[in-house]
Amino acid sequence: MAQAPRPFAAFEWTIAWRYIRARRAEGGVSVMTWISLVGVTLAVFALVATLAVRSGFRADFVDTIVGANAHLTVRQQRQEVVTVTQGDQSVDVSRFVRTIEGYDAISAALMAQEGVTRANPVVYGEGLASRGEEGTFVQVYGLAPTEFADIPLIRDPQDSLGELSDFGATEDGVALGSGVANALGVTVGDRISLTTAGGAQTAVGRSPRRASFDVVYIFQTGRYITDSTRIYMPLDKAQDFFNRAGVVDQIQVFVADPDAVEDWIEPVYRSLPPGSLLYSWKDNEGAYLRALTVEDNVMFVILSILVLIASMNIISGLIMLVKNKGRDIGILRTMGLSQGSVLRVFFICGAGIGTVGTLLGVLLGCLFAIYVDQIFSLVNYVSGGGVWDPSIRGIYALPAKLEWDDVLSAVSLSLFLSWVVTIFPARRAARMNPVEALRYE
Repeated sequence: MAQAPRPFAAFEWTIAWRYIRARRAEGGVSVMTWISLVGVTLAVFALVATLAVRSGFRADFVDTIVGANAHLTVRQQRQEVVTVTQGDQSVDVSRFVRTIEGYDAISAALMAQEGVTRANPVVYGEGLASRGEEGTFVQVYGLAPTEFADIPLIRDPQDSLGELSDFGATEDGVALGSGVANALGVTVGDRISLTTAGGAQTAVGRSPRRASFDVVYIFQTGRYITDSTRIYMPLDKAQDFFNRAGVVDQIQVFVADPDAVEDWIEPVYRSLPPGSLLYSWKDNEGAYLRALTVEDNVMFVILSILVLIASMNIISGLIMLVKNKGRDIGILRTMGLSQGSVLRVFFICGAGIGTVGTLLGVLLGCLFAIYVDQIFSLVNYVSGGGVWDPSIRGIYALPAKLEWDDVLSAVSLSLFLSWVVTIFPARRAARMNPVEALRYE
């Protein structure tokens, strides 16, 4: 008794390859084969490219946030009673105070926590920066020069002007974001004016305070909102300018793993005095992060439907192939080919198209992610420039980052859909009655 051939034997691959490349005049569906192949390729390319851009946006967003901002921010809010003289009478008035006293001791206690890399006392204020007729709203951060130099995106910026060591070494020297410098039309060595409403306390309220500072350093972090609003000045100068003698507004805490910042919230809280408030970078940017997550999920579902639609072309092509090859199927069955062999022949036809299309799509998607800057520059050049406005999008270029989990998800989805949809027309071919197939031949 003859032994049955093993599954996916060489002759099954040979027959499948002959059917795939056969022209319509020979009973094949060569055009449909190419349409199916191109459809799957483009769908997988779109999926991989979109997932890469999505990952790039998220990574760029997180890097620019944690690279230039605190991972945890400590603030205080306490109530104190002060005596106010009104005429001949003294009146006790209760007020809320939001500054932090004894910040050196608190910073030392925070630094003692395992995983805390830095705890920087910071004076924070807002004001108007101006030079000549130009002016812009700014956020001013006052911190020690050594701590300023340790900020990741200040230490390793996308671009910079001036010497980082000049910050704190020059009398009245400040560092500007590139957007602030552009708005004021200044460069290193120029002098700017800062005006704040929180000046000296007078009988009729607080008077505005105005002072001039030298620009010693200009940085570009890669996040437009940071570069267009931020000014740094030495801590002692900021305390003087904002009337914070002996106190600070906040303590910025940096941890070893910003993505797992929640793990440090409870230990840090235990190191803080009563009345302290603690915020993480995820609290400040939580709405945006949640929006990114929802968008990620929706985009994956939409593009998965696109891959499914492309896979449907394989069904159409195989159904036409089975119909055109009915006579061949009948002959093969009468020669002893089993139903399983016929099923595998047509499964190889459909699955082969899906597999090759998937590999080509992944290749194109990976090339897009790797050369996205060059592709973007070409598109910008062809369109005449101005395609990307950082003031609207918040970043300077289109980011893309290849995550192997994303590539694996795209490959798995495409192969699963293209292989599964192939089974149905392949079963139809396998169950075809050879007598009916040859009745009119």
